[in-house]
Parts: sequence; C-alpha cells; structure tokens
Amino acid sequence: MTAAGETGTAAGGQDETPAADGRAADGPPAGAGGAKKHRLPPHAYFLVSAIFHYLGPALAVLLFADIAPLGVAWLRVASAAVVFALWRRPARLWRLWRAATARIRWLLVAFGFVLAAMNACFYLAIARIPLACVGAMEFLGPVALAAIGVRTRRNAAALALAVAGVVLLSEVKIAGQPIGLAFSFANSALFTLYIVLGHRIAAAGGSTGIDRLAAAMVIAAVAISPAGIAAASVAFTHPLLLGAGCGVGICSSVIPYVTDQLAMARLPRAAFALLMSLLPASATVIGVIVLHQLPGPAEIAGIGLVAAGIALRAESPAASSS
Repeated sequence: MTAAGETGTAAGGQDETPAADGRAADGPPAGAGGAKKHRLPPHAYFLVSAIFHYLGPALAVLLFADIAPLGVAWLRVASAAVVFALWRRPARLWRLWRAATARIRWLLVAFGFVLAAMNACFYLAIARIPLACVGAMEFLGPVALAAIGVRTRRNAAALALAVAGVVLLSEVKIAGQPIGLAFSFANSALFTLYIVLGHRIAAAGGSTGIDRLAAAMVIAAVAISPAGIAAASVAFTHPLLLGAGCGVGICSSVIPYVTDQLAMARLPRAAFALLMSLLPASATVIGVIVLHQLPGPAEIAGIGLVAAGIALRAESPAASSS
C-alpha cells in the first residue's frame, strides 16, 4: 500500500492552492531557495518508499506464526499512530483539527478509515497468497482509474495489460486461495482510494501535509481497533513480539508514508505514476529475499504485465503538470 501518484482528475477537484513561494502546493519548488531547502531529489524519497513499502509487510508475514494478521495490522497502524503523534505533537494535531474546515475534517476521517481497511485487507491477503502477487494486483484499481479519467488508446492499452496480468495471477491463485484473492481485490480498491485521498492530503505541501497524515493515522488506529486489538493482545505480554510489531509499523507506515508525501509534494503526478511501475518488481524482490517466495513463470508474466500497464498509463495534462 503506497501512496502513489494517481488521477485526481477522476476524483474531482484538488486542494491545490499556490504557495507563498510561487509554486503549486504539490509541485516542485521554484527558484534557488527551493533547491537549497530540499537537499534530496524527490526520486530518492520514492526509492526509500519503494523499499520499505514491502519490506515492512514482508517482516509482518514472519509474525503471522505468533500473531493473527489482523493483530499485526493493528500493531502496524497503532504503533505508526503513536510515532506520528509524538513526532508532530498532540497539541499541534489538535490545533490542526480545530482549525480545519468541515471538508478537511471529512477528508481526514475518510483517509483514516481507508488506511485502516486497506491495511487489514492487505495483511489478510498476504497471509494467504505471495506478497508479489498482492503487490501487483493492488495496481489494477489505479490503472483503471487512469483509464476512466483520461479515455485514450494509451490508457486503454495500459488497462488491458494490467487486466491481463491480474487474470494470470488470479488463475494461479484462485483454485487454492479464493479468500486471499478476494482480500487482494478489496485491497486494490482501497489502494485506489488511498491514492486519490493521499494526493488531497499532500496538496497542502510541506509540514501541513505531514500533520494531516499524522492526524489521519491516529483516526486509522481508532478505526481498526475493534477488529484487531484483541488479536494483537498476545503481544502485550511478550516484549519481543511487541517490539517486532512496532518495528513493522515504522517500516510499513511511518517511513514509506512520509516519503510518499514528500515525493508527491515535489514530483509531477505523471512522473510519480511512471515510478510506480517499479513497485511490483520491488515486491517481488523483497518477497524472494525475505520470505523465499519464488514466483513461477505465470506469476512473473502476470507481474510484468501489470508493471507494463502502470508504466504505459497516461494522465490528463492538468494532472501531469500539477
């Protein structure tokens, strides 16, 4: 589950307002001052996100022998919420909430619930089918969103490639793990919402975008608690398990979500969308190294088709230049 640059055009308007320094709120900084302020290139932020986006879940799979998937998902979200709250300071987040308009509050609540549901479905999926397959299939929704938002032959071809890849992956997995496949499709739909809402969260740019993300993560922790806190309770009396679960939260949610926000705020959406094609490969490599999940020929072909679809898709000129 990454934040990923995706079509805000299909989702409606953006919260993008010009910043005081003369640049778009989610665009790259202008002038020498912006260059000095940001020492790392935005592509570096994306690379960090691509690694940790699947490294955390791979480590989570190793915990499934002791903690149920929903319990690990709760530990991930709750630990990330604690880190975000301490980092951004509770008083600051409270001021953000009080000063927010009703529209922004609804956005934060929606994003929080999407984060909670997406993490739950993602972990229930990777508990049943390989990480690389889930990582590839979650991009079907974003590619379909691009095709609906910008109806071109290029996007139609991109959607066809992604669908073909998912069909290949589904045929491999549906006979043995239909439930895992269902959770994987649910994760794909929620990932699409995460992308759309994530761009609106990031539209404020700078520290405000991170503060909004922190507030949404706290809401996500509350939302996932009824489903996951009981399953996670086994870790409360085992410090090593609790520490491992918190480590999963930092690797899975804190590091990639922050770097996602930093990258989305500075990269044109079309460039971010192209970089997303690397994520299925990242999931495959990490699945092989950490979990020893070796994909078969059909799975490699399916993952490759999805990655090609992600790379091929195009967005509207307005979204690409934002």
